[in-house]
Amino acid sequence: MHAPDGNRLAALAALLADPTRARMCLALLDGRAWTAGELARHTGVGASTASDHLSRLVRGGLLAQQRQGRHRYVRLADTRAAHLVETLAAQAEPTPVGERPRNLRTVRADRALALARTCYDHLAGRLGCALTEAMTHRGLLCQDTGFALTDAGLAWFAEHGIPLPRTGRRPLVRACLDFTERRTHLAGAAGAALCRHALASHWCVPAGTGRALRVTDHGERAWRELLGIEASALR
Repeated sequence: MHAPDGNRLAALAALLADPTRARMCLALLDGRAWTAGELARHTGVGASTASDHLSRLVRGGLLAQQRQGRHRYVRLADTRAAHLVETLAAQAEPTPVGERPRNLRTVRADRALALARTCYDHLAGRLGCALTEAMTHRGLLCQDTGFALTDAGLAWFAEHGIPLPRTGRRPLVRACLDFTERRTHLAGAAGAALCRHALASHWCVPAGTGRALRVTDHGERAWRELLGIEASALR
């Protein structure tokens, strides 16, 4: 393995040093593929400007693209890119209260995002952190020297019909720093499997068009029965 190269690191950092490109990457944390036009409207820039930014992100390896007819779709290149964006977002200082938009729609959207959301392909926000703490408290997840599922944790996934991959280069579990809670939540293949199961079981449903989620009544009962998480912690 080659030693890290300062020039390459600087080039990677420069990709996210532009506010428009940073907002594009944050939007893509919902795990979906977006068109160039959708990202242009989301960031408030013209189509040609958006195209230039996306080309730089693709060349830099943060995004992957696919063309379908006349549309150009982009998504985060992989889980490593998503983890990088989420971690950097968590390190950034929060916007001062006096500088935040004051309209009710924005306040509600921010509140929903903080309560529960997808972080690329796993659960984040207050929900994701509550799950991680509950799994650790019950001995399913060990955080002593990094994240690791215990034997009881592996059995818990199997007992509840949540299949875990046994092969692949992706870590089974990893810690992801939550940018709203400023605590870690469960990522990795196990985090993705738990998120898929929660969505398929309708424990969580999309809350609008972004990556915010809403915990359903069924979900509140499930989280309480499976991990002892009270509904008040998810509201």
